[in-house]
Amino acid sequence: MILDKSQLLGLLFSSLLITPFSAFGHHAFAAEYDADKPITLNGKLTKIEWINPHGYVHVDAKDAGGKPADWLIEFGAPNALLRKGFRKTDFPVGSDVVVKGYQAKNGANAAAASTVTLPDGRSFYAGSEGTGAPGDPSAAKPAAAAQ
Repeated sequence: MILDKSQLLGLLFSSLLITPFSAFGHHAFAAEYDADKPITLNGKLTKIEWINPHGYVHVDAKDAGGKPADWLIEFGAPNALLRKGFRKTDFPVGSDVVVKGYQAKNGANAAAASTVTLPDGRSFYAGSEGTGAPGDPSAAKPAAAAQ
């Protein structure tokens, strides 16, 4: 079957209507995390989830009461981390890491990463850019032009 120009345009338009618009969206930092609850976690890496749209790591660290707790830490997208030179292999399970970030609004042992420091001393911005998170390099304002 051969489609004429109007049929082809109709098919194209219809396909755009059924495309889920949520695929184009991204949640803001403030929807889930509290900028007034910065945290620093020192602990052992127990699991890595290098998946889209965000990577996650699980870290065994102490909670506010000093008890061991599993923390779920949200990272940026794996592709964005790769472009920064950050590889999944940089995180062997069982390694000690330091994660700075912001706790979930609901108080759960979950956080959005800001930076992660690896056992060899390297430190990376590990969050999602463009979400409004504190420390987001994409949110930096350009310096005013000299006059």
